[in-house]
Amino acid sequence: MSRTRMSKVGLSLTVAAVAGVTVLTGCSATAGGDDEITVGVIMVGSENDAGYNQAVSDAATALDAQEGVNVIKADQVAENNSVTDTMQSMVDQGAEVIFATSYGYHQYAVDFAKSHPDVVVMHQSGFYEGDSIPDNFGTYWSAGYELVSLGGIAAGEATESDKIGFIYAFPVAQTIANINAFHLGAASVNPNVTTSLVNTSDWCDPVKQKQAVASLTSQGVDVFSQHQDCQSTVIQAAKDADAKVVGYHYDAADIAGDAWLTGSSWNWAPVMIDIVELAQKDEFTGSEYNDNWLGMLSDGNSSLTLADFGPSVDDATKSMIEEHKASIEAGEESIFTGPIKCQDGSLLVAEGETATYADINGFDCLVEGVVGTLPKS
Repeated sequence: MSRTRMSKVGLSLTVAAVAGVTVLTGCSATAGGDDEITVGVIMVGSENDAGYNQAVSDAATALDAQEGVNVIKADQVAENNSVTDTMQSMVDQGAEVIFATSYGYHQYAVDFAKSHPDVVVMHQSGFYEGDSIPDNFGTYWSAGYELVSLGGIAAGEATESDKIGFIYAFPVAQTIANINAFHLGAASVNPNVTTSLVNTSDWCDPVKQKQAVASLTSQGVDVFSQHQDCQSTVIQAAKDADAKVVGYHYDAADIAGDAWLTGSSWNWAPVMIDIVELAQKDEFTGSEYNDNWLGMLSDGNSSLTLADFGPSVDDATKSMIEEHKASIEAGEESIFTGPIKCQDGSLLVAEGETATYADINGFDCLVEGVVGTLPKS
């Protein structure tokens, strides 16, 4: 795969017409090839969102610190033709690898890869379903529900009302898996618990998030979690209501204070660094990343880590969560081992059976104990 080299000094800001573009210039001596390579990282929200996009931004900074790597970052890029324009602007600046990191970027990333065969294009959180994946394309993700279920344990132990809440953006497979895993984790230690839902239909809308917390608080919910890109509003609203929080995407213990229980946090740097190193060596095509790459705790390669515990989590709960984590890592345990039923009482996972990752991503029902319905679109 041929590539055009650019020096760090020669990299300019001609992509500044695209909102939220930042050029980093790394110079530390660590792993990587001798040739310089320019990499584009595109985010749908603010890189300072204390959530999904900040985790991506942190990984981009770590990537830029690699020897011979220059990173162009663009945040707040909408899930429409704007992402195509941004990718093209980055390529015009010499980018040879593009990380398109939002769920809704998938088809744009696929199409761009097909029209730019000399650029490695990676999509974060998607899944390529075509007959033959392009030589320069791949997706990468990790099974988030594994650690989300451990956050559910913390929530189930902490709730005093037996009512916990989950605020989510869209009823996509990852979200449904996380809702179900969060509730099943809580129910494993508190059979009386219910998990009430609010759908915002937006990855980051602070107004809707604040309203969602208020609505759930009025119903007696005293522990919150979420699948939103940004989480600072949910955290602050929960703190104001004297409720507890389980985080997702980013370790926000520092802003949550006493409200924080635990959570799960993305560490994308190792995967992104591996991919760029392969591209530098012209070894991306045919690699494990030229595919639908998945990290799992049991495989020792999950990009999701357990966040810090908050001050109110007692030692017994910490030990229990750590023991379950170790069991998942050993392949001895899954939160999706049956019997598990849907809200309507139908059997989702039979007794003694364990759902596979593919099974879980095909679930279209919420489990018993979850209060709320999934929108039709």
